[in-house]
Amino acid sequence: MVRVGIVGATGYGGAELIRFLAGHPHAQIANLYSSSSEGEALEKTFPHVTGLGLPLLTAIDPVKMGADNDVIFLATPAGVSAELTPQLMEQGVKVIDLSGDFRLESGEAYKTWYKREPAPAEWVQKAVYGLTEWNHEEVAGAQLIANPGCYPTAALLATLPLSKSGWVQPNSWIIDAKSGVSGAGRGVSLGVHYSEINESIHAYKVSKHQHTPEIEQELFRQSGQSAIVQFTPHLVPMTRGILVTAYGQLTADVTAEQIQELYTSTYADKPFVRVRPVGSNPHTKEVYGSNYCDISAHVDTRTGRVILLSVIDNVVKGAAGQAIQNMNVMFQLPENAGLPLVPAFP
Repeated sequence: MVRVGIVGATGYGGAELIRFLAGHPHAQIANLYSSSSEGEALEKTFPHVTGLGLPLLTAIDPVKMGADNDVIFLATPAGVSAELTPQLMEQGVKVIDLSGDFRLESGEAYKTWYKREPAPAEWVQKAVYGLTEWNHEEVAGAQLIANPGCYPTAALLATLPLSKSGWVQPNSWIIDAKSGVSGAGRGVSLGVHYSEINESIHAYKVSKHQHTPEIEQELFRQSGQSAIVQFTPHLVPMTRGILVTAYGQLTADVTAEQIQELYTSTYADKPFVRVRPVGSNPHTKEVYGSNYCDISAHVDTRTGRVILLSVIDNVVKGAAGQAIQNMNVMFQLPENAGLPLVPAFP
């Protein structure tokens, strides 16, 4: 059994890690860590986990954490893991970071987009970007995984096959994304106040969102072509889910059927990407509570554009579920172990 430790167990990402790991056939939740609730039971924060026999929350001690766990998930805000990860890795433990501290290769880009100092460069260089479907071999040999952001997960799984094919102009991608409120975490602010967001939808961080350089970096890494994307996120009044609509200018006379064949072959052996029929319109409800990403393609012959639709559950495939998928690959376990195979519906 893989001994698992979770830092940030009192957040939404931590809660989802616990929900899946509690039933994982090859892993056990060995330790839960908190910087402010030492000695307390997690049931005090999350009554829904009552009866799981979880360990009490304990203080963060990197040396002891390294000895007591095989892998540690860091479900923490940006900046926390940058300090904690090097100390943990020096103990030889594997780390899966759900924050953005190790996703960007460029320290200058991190400072520009995250408005804080980056993690030490020597540790950033050790990180493997954990988009499992595209970096499987690297993930298998990694000690440190930079778990992708929720928006980039949905956007990249949709755009990478076409970007790599050369059928789309690299700088033509326009990515319109809509997310449920859980993506903002459990922190209380006016931006997620019920009376402010209910019966409303709005864009935010227009041309400034920190996931923009992450998308561009991975498009370049996989396709070899630099790309400047136009990425605009929106907040919608629902709890979970992301819908990405990506528009790209086609460089060739490509049919929807050819694109369908490309995507079907690309993801044929990827258990959590479901390529939907040509012209279908995936709903976020159809992946709710699961680790799936559903993708469909449309071709607009009038404008010469491809329109890709991609849906995920932002807390699962966009965070905890993908992190567990990466853990499974790191420890040579079945990739779908402990992860739900059927979404919750309705």
